[in-house]
Amino acid sequence: MGKVPTKGNAQVAQESGSRNAPIINIGIDRQDRAAIAEGLSRVLADTYTLYLTTHNFHWNVTGPHFNSLHAMFMGQYTELWNSTDVIAERIRALGHYAPGSYAEFSKIATVPDVPPTPPKAMEMVRILVKGHETVSRIAREFIPVAEEAGDDPTADMLTARCTVHDQTAWMLRSLLEE
Repeated sequence: MGKVPTKGNAQVAQESGSRNAPIINIGIDRQDRAAIAEGLSRVLADTYTLYLTTHNFHWNVTGPHFNSLHAMFMGQYTELWNSTDVIAERIRALGHYAPGSYAEFSKIATVPDVPPTPPKAMEMVRILVKGHETVSRIAREFIPVAEEAGDDPTADMLTARCTVHDQTAWMLRSLLEE
């Protein structure tokens, strides 16, 4: 296995130590599954943070582009929300617990939390561009980790996530052009 990208003291749920826990034999060794689960936990934390920011902006957007941004943000937060389940369930399939609290997410997320005061509409767009680019970069870090471990389902899922985030960032950036 190659070098595993990490951030601080990211707490990833540990594989069950129970004597009654079934052995996981999916062709990916325990250490590789742990490294992949850590990466997926980071992607999950960033995705959830970006979801919450996008939903907040959906609620609080104002200005001349209200209708189009309100609808676009709804489509984006819905996609992000649905993706959190897929990511978390992959972590579980690898034998680890998915992080699921604000406290856990805040320790490992790299996407900043939503600003306390809603920004102007185009600043919202800029913030979301940065968020999507960040999630894409984090997901890309772990594609080689999954590939080296022979975890094609995770590599494919992360590649698909990059595609979504790259396209969304491009569409949002297009709104910023003058």
